[in-house]
Amino acid sequence: MPTNFTVVPVEARADGGQDEAAEGTEAPGPPEGREPDCPSPGDGHPRESSPFINNVEVDRESVFERKNMALFEEEMDSNPMVSSLLNKLANYTNLSQGAVEHEEGEDSRRHEVKGPRMGTFIGVYLPCLQNILGVILFLRLTWIVGVAGVLESFLIVSMCCTCTMLTAISMSAIATNGVVPAGGSYYMISRSLGPEFGGAVGLCFYLGTTFAGAMYILGTIEIFLTYISPSASIIQAEMVDGEAAALLHNMRVYGTCTLVFMAMVVFVGVKYVNKLALVFLACVVLSILAIYAGVIKTAFDPPDIPVCLLGNRTLSRRSFDICAKVSTVNNSTTTTALWGLFCNSSMPSASCDEYFAQNNVTEIQGIPGVASGVLLDNLWSTYADKGAFVEKKGVSSVPVPEESRASGLPYVLTDIMTYFTMLLGIYFPSVTGIMAGSNRSGDLKDAQKSIPTGTIMAIVTTSFIYLSCIVLFGACIEGVILRDKFGEALQGNLVIGMLAWPSPWVIVIGSFFSTCGAGLQSLTGAPRLLQAIARDGIIPFLQVFGHGKANGEPTWALLLTALICETGILIASLDSVAPILSMFFLMCYMFVNLACAVQTLLRTPNWRPRFKYYHWTLSFLGMSLCLALMFICSWYYALCAMLIAGCIYKYIEYRGAEKEWGDGIRGLSLNAARYALLHVEQSTPHTKNWRPQVLVMLNLDAEQHVKHPRLLSFTTQLKAGKGLTIVGSVLEGTYLDKRVEAQQAEENIRSLMGAEKTKGFCQLVVSSNLRDGMSHLIQSAGLGGMKHNTVLMAWPASWKQEDNPFSWKNFVDTVRDTTAAHQALLVAKNVDLFPQNQERFSDGNIDVWWIVHDGGLLMLLPFLLRQHKVWRKCRMRIFTVAQVDDNSIQMKKDLQVFLYHLRISAEVEVVEMVENDISAFTYEKTLMMEQRSQMLKQMQLSKTEREREAQLIHDRNTASHSAVASRTRAPSTPDRVQMTWTKEKLIAEKSKNRESGVSGFKDLFTLKPNQGNVRRMHTAVKLNGVLLTKSQDAQLVLLNMPGPPKSRQGDENYMEFLEVLTEGLNRVLLVRGSGREVITIYS
Repeated sequence: MPTNFTVVPVEARADGGQDEAAEGTEAPGPPEGREPDCPSPGDGHPRESSPFINNVEVDRESVFERKNMALFEEEMDSNPMVSSLLNKLANYTNLSQGAVEHEEGEDSRRHEVKGPRMGTFIGVYLPCLQNILGVILFLRLTWIVGVAGVLESFLIVSMCCTCTMLTAISMSAIATNGVVPAGGSYYMISRSLGPEFGGAVGLCFYLGTTFAGAMYILGTIEIFLTYISPSASIIQAEMVDGEAAALLHNMRVYGTCTLVFMAMVVFVGVKYVNKLALVFLACVVLSILAIYAGVIKTAFDPPDIPVCLLGNRTLSRRSFDICAKVSTVNNSTTTTALWGLFCNSSMPSASCDEYFAQNNVTEIQGIPGVASGVLLDNLWSTYADKGAFVEKKGVSSVPVPEESRASGLPYVLTDIMTYFTMLLGIYFPSVTGIMAGSNRSGDLKDAQKSIPTGTIMAIVTTSFIYLSCIVLFGACIEGVILRDKFGEALQGNLVIGMLAWPSPWVIVIGSFFSTCGAGLQSLTGAPRLLQAIARDGIIPFLQVFGHGKANGEPTWALLLTALICETGILIASLDSVAPILSMFFLMCYMFVNLACAVQTLLRTPNWRPRFKYYHWTLSFLGMSLCLALMFICSWYYALCAMLIAGCIYKYIEYRGAEKEWGDGIRGLSLNAARYALLHVEQSTPHTKNWRPQVLVMLNLDAEQHVKHPRLLSFTTQLKAGKGLTIVGSVLEGTYLDKRVEAQQAEENIRSLMGAEKTKGFCQLVVSSNLRDGMSHLIQSAGLGGMKHNTVLMAWPASWKQEDNPFSWKNFVDTVRDTTAAHQALLVAKNVDLFPQNQERFSDGNIDVWWIVHDGGLLMLLPFLLRQHKVWRKCRMRIFTVAQVDDNSIQMKKDLQVFLYHLRISAEVEVVEMVENDISAFTYEKTLMMEQRSQMLKQMQLSKTEREREAQLIHDRNTASHSAVASRTRAPSTPDRVQMTWTKEKLIAEKSKNRESGVSGFKDLFTLKPNQGNVRRMHTAVKLNGVLLTKSQDAQLVLLNMPGPPKSRQGDENYMEFLEVLTEGLNRVLLVRGSGREVITIYS
């Protein structure tokens, strides 16, 4: 097939050295990186900063020289050529977008020197490994295995690791769906689920990270005070029972000091934290290797670690050395230190504790080794209450009836009540940290490849470590030692340290530095996350935390983080802080899964992840598992976390900045709206479901401002935010000419809707004339089953003015259109006197004049209005008109019964209209009306005749000029017929028109009024008199609106009738029903 090619000479390329689409140094144009001062094209919203749209930096002259592209000159102002696009794509770098989605960083991006980028192992795998393995592994995993047993511990770890694996799969799908911005999980959630969910979950993630810092600091202090230097305690316990409380007080003091020191380190410079990260990671790896080495060593050479038992109870070795009641020294038997703890003296005849006297003291090996078969004893759980003895199964003991547990005896006791869900809450923080790789996405060489691979490999590795440690701990260590949380039976040594090889200090020192590093990392990451949320501007009261030092360090955010972290430290118990941060992390992971599931189910065109091993069912399973784990761990903590997130969500929804991030929740709303519209029946809804779906017709002035803003106030009062509201208006002209005015008018209407709190849609139509535009709106406003059934408009107050002759025609035609479309019509007369939303009527009446049955709309409207604060204190009165033959007393009773069945409370009054003769006033008013109407017609006719006469003179002049021209040129065949006017014809035509006009005006003075018009005027005058008598002081009068005449000849008379009918009333709402029942007595 034929194809056109553009050949570029080699010499030209050698000279230039670059493609024409590349940035040229000689090209005259705006400075590099500078945006032209022009409004954004299209919809008026700023476009995203991208290399694809509105970023053309090509020399315009060279572009236009290519004549084969001249057809696309108009598009080149806003859209790049393909060559330029491909060049931009090739040179596109991942701009670290930080807190603001698209920072002003074009200059720095072009000139930055690319530093070394990290790969999968260094950038993702090792940071995730360091964050996942931490304090729980070293301080609580052995205790969890001892209390829950190997099987239930295996279940706990499996549930948590499955949760994080499913979350990692969802996170990988989100992270590989386009260029990954620096910012981690907050950006993933906020850009996928919108600012409301993003802000709520982002703050939850921030709180979780902050409390994680508190947990790591508490772990650091626990290792220091319990295993490294117990003598460093500042607060000493006066009694044995007070040791636990004294430990908590010491942890508060040391924890606060440590927090201050770490915050200062972070404030001085993050570079020091990053330099130490590798050291902390090395400590973690060496500690785990030492554990595995110790397990292997126990297979052939178990360590000699004796544990002292009294009966079947474990004894604390802190205050005695010899595990025996008496000892033989130099052939003499003496009592031991243990005897002195249980007896009142060191003499053999002393009075001793009854259980001590009845049971023997035995010694067992604390770590018998892998080959000992102790695994079978540790398979099952041993939950206990607070203060229970740590007892060995299978060892006989003599029970003591009604034993009084004397304080101060060296038993190992449980410090808290244990159960499965509590252990799950304590353990879960040990599997968090899977976001560490995504948080570094800006520093990765290939984030879309590294994040899924590194994160999933880190989870697999840590899951293997945790699961294998559970089995190995259960197979190597005696059950009573596993349940000994603080190693009291081991003379205060760390249990997992006694297992390690070559020395327990490897684990103690390694875990100390590991928890230290994790705390520093949390204090480094949490303020940056808060700063990112603050700079996004979605939560106004957090704006101050977006500022920091000159180099961007988040100073104020660090201060708030330290204060929140201090609250966790004041709790002082690691076991109490862990479930708190579990809630926040689980909520964050739940919404990551939700984001992936929503995007997958919606099948949005932009959802094209490179990571293919995901499915919406896996994301939904992960989300369900996260939610289940939240309530399993602690239902009250879960409710508190969800309440906090819900409050933040609602705050952002009402007070936060509006952001459009193309999020999935907006797509979900669109899909839900589409589904609902398709399933809403387009047939007429049932009477019980009928409510006024209002089309409000607004008039605009010359500056595109709304003429009657009180019409929107009344709409808000009538609707109270329920149902459909469409605010429509018409601009006269053509769309191409009036596009700017239309946008301005729409903005003015939307701002007024916001000020009046009118919830609905704005629809503006540009039409060649107002009549057609209003007809188009009545026909086509709405979508599917969501169409309006009621039209609300203002009374055309200027219909009598000569400079506005068509306003009454448009009004009457609109009345006819609504009737033809079977829609109700509400006409507000004196609308500028209607109350604003801030006003309150403390008293008054809403009077309903029910003259003809309109389907019950007259009854329903006052009921709806009284739901609003403006009209709430007004009373409802219903007037109906009785003719001569009607029984007014029976009518009143029937109406009261009808209102009772409608569940509407109102006063009822029947007005008797006595027939009398037509007054001279009515006759004269009718005559004046018809004379005025006839005069308007004659004036319109005479105007037409004048235009016709002018046209005749113009045609005559044209004919004479044509005759002269024809004489000067050669004769040719005429292509049109020319009419020639003689002087006699012209004079005759003029006299004919003048005589007809004079005779028409003479007829005005001999006119007799039409009897039908006289009767209608009589009704209007009589009814107006009754209205003024009964309802002149009412706050609002609702009245049946008579229908327009079938013949168009009497339209102006119809307007006069309505004017007379409502004359003298302040606020009138003329109501014309749609011809169907809108209210029912049935439930």
